[in-house]
Amino acid sequence: MQAGQAIRLNKALARAGLCSRRAADDLILAGAVMVNGTVVASPGIRVDPAVDHVRVHGREVPLPAQSSDHLYLVLHKPPGVVTTAHDPQGRKTVLDLLGPDIRGRRPFPVGRLDLLSEGLLLLTTDGELALRMTHPRWEHPKIYHVRVRGRVTSEKLAIMLGGMRLAEGDQLAPVRARVIEARSPRAPDNAVTLEMTLRQGVNRQIRRMCRDLRLHILRLQRVSLGPILLGDLPSGASRPLTSRELKALRASLDLPHDITLAEESA
Repeated sequence: MQAGQAIRLNKALARAGLCSRRAADDLILAGAVMVNGTVVASPGIRVDPAVDHVRVHGREVPLPAQSSDHLYLVLHKPPGVVTTAHDPQGRKTVLDLLGPDIRGRRPFPVGRLDLLSEGLLLLTTDGELALRMTHPRWEHPKIYHVRVRGRVTSEKLAIMLGGMRLAEGDQLAPVRARVIEARSPRAPDNAVTLEMTLRQGVNRQIRRMCRDLRLHILRLQRVSLGPILLGDLPSGASRPLTSRELKALRASLDLPHDITLAEESA
């Protein structure tokens, strides 16, 4: 192992966006962390993100390579692709959509889009940014375009805006929804497209909301995440964040934004 490549295990877990360093210490002391198949007991053990394999509670944690230049990518996830670095069932993952050079830098997805959903997904090697992106303290508005079949009434839109309670009992924060494409008799699916803006991250929230409101989802696409827009990026393609996007994103997370942006092409 070359000098300078190894870092403390708790720092590596924090950089991967799994948890804070203090929480990583607790996981290690509880015997929940394995390095190369062996349970470790010391938070101070050093690992090389390029070669060592780390598992927490049996699940592998992709460790970002130690570099002064982090990788920040926008990916247009297609439906049918899983949002994970590795899938035990052998399904296509979002990392399979990237070139080998990019995969070699071991980026990981920030948050999730379910199997059938599509649209904007952020991938990075910056664990601190990923941790803040998924923390409730820094809630970023997420905008979705949702094509539905069923009666979209002003009452249903008001229920969403008022903060509805799901059938399972989850109380949701208000969701702003509006019709952006009305039903057309000439359209083959006779559907309506809604724009829905969310600020919280309840599992499969939009699908469960539409289920309870008797709206059948035909397509669910995320088009923006905070200051990052999907734009006209083709399905399955990816691109690096621009310097302006990265600066706006890091500023929104109270992170320093005078950093070097890796000039990698996806």
